Amino acid sequence: MASLTEKLQAFLEEMAADVVEERVVEYIVREVHNGRKLTDVLSDPYVKNRLNEEKLAHVLENPQVVSALEEEIARSFKTREFGFLD
Repeated sequence: MASLTEKLQAFLEEMAADVVEERVVEYIVREVHNGRKLTDVLSDPYVKNRLNEEKLAHVLENPQVVSALEEEIARSFKTREFGFLD
């Protein structure tokens, strides 16, 4: 049976992980809105050093990230600049 100290420590570690994920979400959204490609942003050391594959998958399902990507796709269709020639 886990002691109170162990339970508290596990809770605090989980909270810290949530904060890290939220900061990475904010970073991804900001960079995508600044015109960077998602694949480039995901390759940044800031993202790679903070998230393992499982956490990254969770972050990519975040509604803020999905919304930012949808906005960028819509903007691409409006301007007809798809970035294929980069």
